[in-house]
Amino acid sequence: MGERFESVQQVRDGLKAVNYLADDGIAGVAFLADRLGKPILVEGPAGTGKTQLAKSIAEATGSRLIRLQCYEGLDESKALYEWNYKKQLLRIQADRNSDSWNDIHDDIFGNDFLLTRPLLEAITAEDPVVLLIDEVDRVEVETEALLLEILSEYQVSIPELGTITAKQIPMVFLTSNNTRELSEALKRRCLYLHVDYPDMAREKEIVLTKVPGVTENLADQIARIVRSIRQLDLKKAPSVSETIDWARTLVLLGITNIDAQQAKETLHVLLKYQTDIAKAAKELSVDK
Repeated sequence: MGERFESVQQVRDGLKAVNYLADDGIAGVAFLADRLGKPILVEGPAGTGKTQLAKSIAEATGSRLIRLQCYEGLDESKALYEWNYKKQLLRIQADRNSDSWNDIHDDIFGNDFLLTRPLLEAITAEDPVVLLIDEVDRVEVETEALLLEILSEYQVSIPELGTITAKQIPMVFLTSNNTRELSEALKRRCLYLHVDYPDMAREKEIVLTKVPGVTENLADQIARIVRSIRQLDLKKAPSVSETIDWARTLVLLGITNIDAQQAKETLHVLLKYQTDIAKAAKELSVDK
């Protein structure tokens, strides 16, 4: 596959066309990853648009999104491949009168009996692909070893079949919420991108882009209030997606100008811990 982007600005424009507002830092790393053929490790707080970046790149480039959702206990059979044992057993039973075990062995360990999982699916795809390895910090350190060959060589080694090399280099995004430190070997193979909460002006623009019917004045108020709430000592600061949900809620309620009482009554959309809601309500009372 040829180059996806001609310039950093083209990345920004392409993402904006699918309603993802990227700054030069995000667009620049995406451009370099495409040109260098390297994965991107995207770290930052939960809910800042890390997963959405991969989805938006796929949409902007017309690529197929293949997603591996990571979790504790993820193994090779769920991430890479496994053999269809039932189908193999049926073939062995059908060929039980064969004189050559080697023929049966070679037959049952062929592509027809291979069940591809997301990593192998991305490697063998002939169409343009964006591979999203989501929340990679949830897997154990040992499981990271599954990723190293793919991330450095874009190939997979299967003992029964040999080495399968990528037909085209997918664009790869790994996301992490920093719940644990990732190995140096994994980080070494990736370009690094930190996605933090947007500044107030950008969050206002995100609200205007994502929420139909919101006025510029309401979007400005929302961005200012969310910014002040994030500065509090909270168990979980409101994510960008929760800001959008709050904006949609206010629009649905017909609110065009937020007062302290209206904000307090809808804080449960923005915050998910009662202690955080109490702190934010107190802050809003002081501000108003």
